[in-house]
Amino acid sequence: MRITVELPEDIAQHSDPGREALEALAIEAYRLRKLTQFQVGQMLGLSRIQTEDLLARHIDLYDYSTEEMEAEAELLHRLHGRV
Repeated sequence: MRITVELPEDIAQHSDPGREALEALAIEAYRLRKLTQFQVGQMLGLSRIQTEDLLARHIDLYDYSTEEMEAEAELLHRLHGRV
């Protein structure tokens, strides 16, 4: 899909406004949980490591609530009992 955006000349003079806009869109979609980390990487043509680096520069990738951490710990505890 191709999207065209008209930019004022002073903004269009950035090094690569198209790439900056695409990255901003991908980061915001990830933050809103509309895209997975894998999909962000695909969208931007990045490796897993490059994608994680990009996202980590803009958002806290490991921002878990206490409830989420407790749920993860409980799941690991239950899975450990199955081994």
